[in-house]
Amino acid sequence: MAIDFKEIPSPCFVLEEELLRKNLELIDSVQKAAGCQIILALKGFSMYSAFPIVKEYLSGATASSLNEVKLINDFMGYQSHTYMPAYLDSEFEEIMQRSSHITFNSLSQWERFQGRVEAYKAANPGKTLSCGIRVNPQYSEVATDMYNPCVPGSRLGVTRDKLPDELPAGIDGIHFHTLCENGSDTLERTLAALEERFGDLLHQAKWLNMGGGHLMTREGYDISKLIKLVSTIKEKYNLEVILEPGSAIAWRTGILYTTVLDVLDSQGIDVAILDTSFAAHMPDTLEMPYKPAIRGAHQEPVEGKPTYRLGGMTCLAGDYMGDYSFDKPLEIGDKIIFEDMIHYTMVKTTTFNGVNLPSIGIWKADQSFQLVRSYGYESFKDRLS
Repeated sequence: MAIDFKEIPSPCFVLEEELLRKNLELIDSVQKAAGCQIILALKGFSMYSAFPIVKEYLSGATASSLNEVKLINDFMGYQSHTYMPAYLDSEFEEIMQRSSHITFNSLSQWERFQGRVEAYKAANPGKTLSCGIRVNPQYSEVATDMYNPCVPGSRLGVTRDKLPDELPAGIDGIHFHTLCENGSDTLERTLAALEERFGDLLHQAKWLNMGGGHLMTREGYDISKLIKLVSTIKEKYNLEVILEPGSAIAWRTGILYTTVLDVLDSQGIDVAILDTSFAAHMPDTLEMPYKPAIRGAHQEPVEGKPTYRLGGMTCLAGDYMGDYSFDKPLEIGDKIIFEDMIHYTMVKTTTFNGVNLPSIGIWKADQSFQLVRSYGYESFKDRLS
């Protein structure tokens, strides 16, 4: 049944429970067939009001900050798989207490904290804490440098020439993350590069974390190849395999519901100003960049149809997207629905220019709407001083 938009405020991120469950069911089938563990990456999807649903299918989550670690502990009840490019001395004790796995970005980070890890384990013999090292296989097919962890001079992960012939004592696992919304064919080529450079160390490891970017819920993704790749490397090196997707879990599970505030002519270009912001609420559209799909609109201009450039409500000159064609002229009060707006949106929004954050809600499986959160002046003020 379609969403009843009369119940929903504007602007609002709306997660559809049934679509989330559909993704999670597929992901759960993959981890069972491949014999691996698939966990949620909070950096892409941290909507903790949906964590009870996620917990029904996944047995873990991964964090890249102490705040994300706490969110996992508090709202999923799991110890975190934790990776940070660098750890703070003041936070590390709490990270050890709250994590089951800690991955280090460099040998110097491991050497700096190794003594504290060993002391913590000795003082807490009943606590499971496994440490790993992030490696850079120097192979990635990510086209946008901002999202490519293998660009020359990358700060993320250790290249093979910097590692000894044996894994350092105390390091149990190897972690890589070089994919970004890629298919299993990309993973296949990435694993070949990984094995070429790190195969000897994989034989010594207890676990391999393949990071995120596995967009297994996208239509056309070769699931059978993913299962085969994971199963093969698991058996070949006799290790546990972990995948930590973010986008795949929330892929096409919801929308950003917005309203037209004004329509104007700007030097021959029709512009519609919305009650949202591309810069503040959908930053990836400008950073990646990409052009988000709009329900009922033509993605590119169509000759003879009403065509508009869509503007955000901040004062940033570049806060716009377009152009889009519609089947009828836009009017003030019309609703614009941006598709696939649940991953890498809420986690990256800002209150730039004092613009309120969109509300957050869930369209539940019983066809009711749950308003989870709304924002106002206090939300803006609390981020400032």
